[in-house]
Amino acid sequence: MEIDSTTSDLIQQIYGELPEVLIQGLEKLSAAPESQSHDELWCERDVVLITYADQVRSSGLSPLQAQKQFLLDHDLEELIRCVHLLPFCPFTSDDGFSVVDYLAVDPDVGTWQDIAELGQDFDLMFDLVLNHASQKHAWFQAYLRGEDGFEDFFIDQDPMADLSKVVRPRSLPLLTPFESSKGTRNVWTTFSADQVDLNYANPRVMYLMLETLVEYARRGARIIRLDAIAFLWKEPGTECIHLPRTHAAVKLMRRILDKVVPGTLVLTETNVPHQENVSYFGNGHDEAHMVYQFSLPPLLLDAIHNADTSVLRDWLSTIQPPTEATTFFNFTASHDGVGVRPLEGIVSQERVERLATIVRSHGGRVSTRRQSDGTDSPYELNITYLEAVADSSKVEPQDHSRCFLATQAIMLSLPGIPAVYFHSLVGSPNDLGAVSETGQNRRINRHKYDRQDLEDVIARPQGLQCRVFEGYRRLLSVRISQSAFHPKASMEVLPLSGDGLLGFIRTAVDGQRLAVLANLTHSPRVIPGDLVDSMFAYDELASERFLQGDGIPMRPFQVRWLTAN
Repeated sequence: MEIDSTTSDLIQQIYGELPEVLIQGLEKLSAAPESQSHDELWCERDVVLITYADQVRSSGLSPLQAQKQFLLDHDLEELIRCVHLLPFCPFTSDDGFSVVDYLAVDPDVGTWQDIAELGQDFDLMFDLVLNHASQKHAWFQAYLRGEDGFEDFFIDQDPMADLSKVVRPRSLPLLTPFESSKGTRNVWTTFSADQVDLNYANPRVMYLMLETLVEYARRGARIIRLDAIAFLWKEPGTECIHLPRTHAAVKLMRRILDKVVPGTLVLTETNVPHQENVSYFGNGHDEAHMVYQFSLPPLLLDAIHNADTSVLRDWLSTIQPPTEATTFFNFTASHDGVGVRPLEGIVSQERVERLATIVRSHGGRVSTRRQSDGTDSPYELNITYLEAVADSSKVEPQDHSRCFLATQAIMLSLPGIPAVYFHSLVGSPNDLGAVSETGQNRRINRHKYDRQDLEDVIARPQGLQCRVFEGYRRLLSVRISQSAFHPKASMEVLPLSGDGLLGFIRTAVDGQRLAVLANLTHSPRVIPGDLVDSMFAYDELASERFLQGDGIPMRPFQVRWLTAN
């Protein structure tokens, strides 16, 4: 590729010069013969399924083949446009996020051909785990052996240095000692001892990861998720998060993809307070196309468990991507837990602690992070979202599913692209056995299914998982036919009382208007008719027309999608 002035400026922002190894490497990257650009960046049909490559297993098929067959057998290609495959490379820990070989597919899940065949029916999204690699990665082993060219691939840090300002995502040591040919090396390990941080101050490391980024796009990834990107650049004496060189690196990645594989969307994963998170939009044209809407999952839980929608309502009034070339990646659950740092500055610490207490009472776990003063504080709620919204031991399946699906209906109606975790789609309960067996809190929401076992639970009449699966399919089928749910459609938040009611109006470019109304309480409510135009008289979800009369009746945990149909 040609190194234009914008690209060279970004490289100089990172390195203060134009490193020959990086420039020569980038010049070898040629543009793809065909653009994978869509007619537009996104539309109302864009729904992403978040799933593991080995989420479903079936005799005689690779897990990737088995999962594709499950999706097609349930006609989910009609409802879901993109499949986000969580890391599928060979790995040593963290269910894929300790990568041993970035350019290989773990033979236990399938092959690149399996992924290509999945891509025939769905768009694809891949993870680039670019902050760290497994300690078993060939690069790290060469580093420990002291091989030429690998001397500074990783970060050997003096343990006596003052690292007290470094923002920590875990209650684990920041440095891990490893024995090498040059003696003990204290290596920077932000997330775990098995996840050794790559040293991007070495331009060869930067090039190899850029090469991997481009290869993922050429392998069919329409969206590439930059995992843990906020921690990329390290400067002792700073917080080592969101540093200017990290933002410049994201812009460089975006620039290269735009030139070499145009149409590839960049998604940054930064589980941090809202204003820090949205900083990765850059100027709206030069950094991430999308950022995760990290504040949404805990705010929905906070609204339900406090019967108070005022905080969620007021926050929704403030969210707005900077340009039409950016949007939010909306979700309530993923392979990780529900982060609570995104509540900072939005709700009080007392309400965060209350959420943590409720999650524990529902069978969940709470993971912590180490603060600069040495204390630990809640960082992540580990629980399936289904169990987080209601205590399954105290509610009937129909009430439990209604409460859960209300949160999903709200998520699906917000500006942005919705992402549905596989375990939310099929209504998985907490996997306490996996937590007990592994000692890892996050395993509570990472259960892997045998195909027949899964079919049995989602087909069980009146069962909770059956109710959730069928209810979710209904939500998706209605959602993708409404132009008012296009990411570009505007949103006007209604001034409803904050005692459990929520409402907003989406207006599409083509003029369609859709009112989203929700009752997030256990009691029937009525929304005053004067707050919602009488034109909104048809409920797309209930498939019924009604006269507003003295108001709009709302059952407990009912969500209405009202149009002028």
